[in-house]
This record gives sequence, structure tokens and C-alpha cells, in this order.
Amino acid sequence: MSWYKPADVGFAVRSKLADLGLGARLFLQLLLRGAHSLRRFGLVRDQIHFLGNYSLAIIAVSGLFVGFVLGLQGYYTLQRYGSSEALGLLVALSLVRELGPVVAALLFAGRAGTSLTAEIGLMKAGEQLSAMEMMAVDPVQRILAPRFWAGVITMPLLAAVFSAVGVIGGYVVGVLMLGVDPGAFWGQMQGGVDVWRDVGNGVVKSVVFGFAVTFIALLQGYQSQPTPEGVSRATTRTVVVASLSVLGLDFMLTAMMFSI
Repeated sequence: MSWYKPADVGFAVRSKLADLGLGARLFLQLLLRGAHSLRRFGLVRDQIHFLGNYSLAIIAVSGLFVGFVLGLQGYYTLQRYGSSEALGLLVALSLVRELGPVVAALLFAGRAGTSLTAEIGLMKAGEQLSAMEMMAVDPVQRILAPRFWAGVITMPLLAAVFSAVGVIGGYVVGVLMLGVDPGAFWGQMQGGVDVWRDVGNGVVKSVVFGFAVTFIALLQGYQSQPTPEGVSRATTRTVVVASLSVLGLDFMLTAMMFSI
């Protein structure tokens, strides 16, 4: 007994190829409309406030607790080898290289990405995007492009806040609670963290994650079915696809950055 029909397989493959084509075309349109969006920076500014300011609390609190954990675990690990003074270096490198960009991107996908998908999906369900097209207003240029570039700008800033607050958390646990020498904590960090190789690579990662997460969120909302169930499914897909994309991109970027 056959569990599938060749026609069903062909239809599924064609549908996926059509989705990939739509996604590639939408991404190209967003890139081409970047100059227009930056000329009307008021639209981008409002979205930076919406995406960044409302995500700031969860980013800062999460970064603080991640710093606490890094300080605690790093201290007990380094103490075995008599290197507890290198705690500041361990915390800083862990945050600026990996945890800062990655965890901030995952939180950004769960907080800002879902809101973008739901907003675009509800606008599509309410036929607002179709109404704009009827009025000769390009919804990609007026609605999607400002949100896309706002997400790209916001993501590195949130990752920087996450890393900075995480370092403060590591200082609180390591120096104030466990007694690590503050001069050694900051001195090891200053001497061991390279601005271009470590901090610069973290910034590049956060920019790439900003492109990926924001585009996935907008694409899922733009492709969602115009029903409440369709919007909810699109929101769920945003979290899943964006999270997996961030982790996969992190592996590839790390492999390229530290193998050169």
C-alpha cells in the first residue's frame, strides 16, 4: 500500500520552491529599499524604539543572571588550577564572543520577532496590506522595510547591552561575593580581550543575527494565512526557525572567524 502519491510529492516540492523564491525576492526588495527607509528615518526610529526599548528589560535581566552564572561556575573551575584571577577574562570572552550575540538573538527572536510576525500577520488578515496596494502604496517599502532595518540596527545594540550587563554580573559574583582581586579581574580582561578579534567578531555575529531574525519574522508574517490560526502558526514558526537559524549561523561564523 502506497503511503504517498507522486503528485503530492511534486506539489510539496513545488510549494517549497515557491516559498524560497518568494523569500529571496522579498529579501532583495528589503535590501533595495534600504536607502529609502533610511531617508525617512522617522519610521525606522519608531520601530527601533518599539523593538529595542521594549526588549531592553528582558535583555538586561537575562544578561545579569548569565553573568552571575558565568562568574560562579568560572570561579570554581579556575580555582582548581589556581587561576581564579583570570575570571574577568573568562567572563568577558564568553560574553563578547558567544553568549552575548547568541542569547541576545534568541531573546530578540522570542520577544521582538514574534511581535513583528503577529503585527504583519494581523495586518494581512485585516486586509490592510491589500488596501495599501489598492492605494498605490508599496507595503514592502512602507511597512516591512522600516521594521527590517530597525531590527538590523537594534540587534547589535541589545547584544552590547547583554554583554556589558553580563560582565557587571560576573564582577558582582567574582569580586564582591567570592573575593577575587578587582585589579586582577579588570586587568586580565583588559589584557586578554582583543578589540578587533573578539569584540569585532561579536559585533559581526550580532549584525548577521539581526538580518536573519528580523527577516524570518517579517517573512513568516507576510506569508501567513489571513486567519487567527494562520497568524498563530506563523508566530510559532518564527521562534522555531529563527532560533535554529541563529544557532546554525553561530556555528558557521565561529568556524570561519577563528580558523582564519
